[in-house]
Formats: sequence, structure tokens, C-alpha cells
Amino acid sequence: MIQKVLEEAVEYARAHIHTGEVATYIPELAKGNPEHLGAYIMTMQGGCFHAGDWQRQFTMQSVSKTITLILALKLAGEQEVFSRIGVEPTGDAFNSIVRLETKTHFPLNPMINAGAIAASGICVERTCNALEEFLDLARKLCGNPDICIDHKVYISEKTVGMRNRSMAYMMQGEGVIKCDAEDAVDLYFKMCSTLANTRDLAHYAMILANNGQNPLTGEVLIEKWMMRIIKTLMVTCGTYDGSGEFAIRVGMPAKSGVGGGIMACAENNMGIATFGPALNRKGNSVGGLLIMERLSQNLGLHLFSGNVFYK
Repeated sequence: MIQKVLEEAVEYARAHIHTGEVATYIPELAKGNPEHLGAYIMTMQGGCFHAGDWQRQFTMQSVSKTITLILALKLAGEQEVFSRIGVEPTGDAFNSIVRLETKTHFPLNPMINAGAIAASGICVERTCNALEEFLDLARKLCGNPDICIDHKVYISEKTVGMRNRSMAYMMQGEGVIKCDAEDAVDLYFKMCSTLANTRDLAHYAMILANNGQNPLTGEVLIEKWMMRIIKTLMVTCGTYDGSGEFAIRVGMPAKSGVGGGIMACAENNMGIATFGPALNRKGNSVGGLLIMERLSQNLGLHLFSGNVFYK
């Protein structure tokens, strides 16, 4: 049943991806093919289902912000992290700088660029091996020891990332970032440039669905107190300023990225990931959103639907 529903969802979404466009503000992302579309589901019993261009690699971009936050929480603890980063939705674009100047010098949440840069700064402050520790965590969460950085995308982001540098220097000036702003933003660019495919992200989402424990090995990768934070922020802030609509239409904790990826976790059930580089105006994959919505409807995955999750 799951395979049939997944294939139908991908084909349905494929008819609508022409309404989106690839991200162009990062030159390497502008090379993406807007026709690509794929999805992967991994159940906690080990079932794997896939359709479309599920094997194609893409950079995590903002999906990596969840891993950055987990690492920051591991290194510094909840009190320190949230003394410098808020937890409220913004209603603004993910790369907006306006709130840092007009409302608070602290970023409003860790799922926007400013918040993820601040979290990166905390990681740099706490360890001299921040990138290695990030990659080690990403490899375990994704179940892929070959997870690595796409150097071309990293250089592309570093070359054009002046807005992100502006945020970093502003936060350094206000004491939110206590390391060198360039070190914080450089780590952020590398984290965003981490390569994955839908299988990798579905594996990560499956662990989130199982409250931080890999159900296939029994290894606990994320402590329960961190899971409460991560999944709550994914619901309220995970798909940029489209998070409210996503919560209504799909109803699963999720995180998207402008590389075209979206991952979502169906509680106690499965991890889902989609890839489609054609984005809407809010930076979310057009095809990915539609796939997630169809899967939620047809498999009864919405947190608040009252349906029994499909097993």
C-alpha cells in the first residue's frame, strides 16, 4: 500500500512543479534541474519505499539547521543556547535581517539563518572540531558514513553570502556570537553545503519519529529533552514562513531547505523525505509540499487528524 500511495503522490506533484523555480541567489543551486522530483519513506520496522529521483544528491541547506541545533544543545546545554536564541516563529523570510535591528538583537528561532548562524557560533566556541563533530552526527543520523560537504556549493555560498555575514557581525557586536563572526558563518556555510539524498533524510526523520533512538540498532542519538525542542521547532518554524500552512495541510514535524529537500517525521511510525529543487516564493519545494500533503492525507499521518497511523 505505501509504495502505491507514494508513487501516486509523486506523479500528482510532478504535474505542478512547473509553478516553482530553482534558487538562484546561490549560483551553484541555480544549476539545479527543476524537473527532478523524488521521495523516500523508511518505516521503523525497516521498510523502505521510494519513487522518482530519490537517489539524486542535493545539499541539505536549512535541513542542516536541525543538526546544528542538536550539536549546539549537546555542547552547551538548553539554558546557554536559548539565552542567545529565541524559539518564536518570525513570519518573515528565512534570510531576513530586519528583526535583529528592530525587535531584538537575538535571533527569534534556530530555524532561520540568523538563529542557525548563532548556533554555529556556539559550536565554534565549545569545540575546536565543530565541523568534524557536525559531520559525525549527520552521518549517524542519516545512516550514511559517506556524508560530506559539497565544496563547490560551499564556495558558492561563501562568495555571495554577504547578508549572512552582516547578521553574524551584527550578532557578534551585540554579544550573541562570542567567537569570530567569520568562523561562525563559515561553519554555517559548510553545514548548509552538506550532501544527502532522500534516503539519508528519511533515515534521519525515522530516528526523529522514534524520539531520538535508531529503531534498527537501538542506539540513542538524541536525548529526549532535545527531541522535545527539535520537533516543536520543526512544527512551528520548520518550513520558513509557510510553517502554519504546512502544519494545517500536512501536520507533521518537518524541515525544508532551498536545496529542494524536505524531511518529515510521522510520530512512532516513519520518516519521509522528498526532493524537488523547484521552489515556491517562500523557499519550499513545490513538489515536496504536495507529496507530503498527499501522503499525510492518504496514510493518515496528520498529528491532529484523529486518524490511526498506517502501520
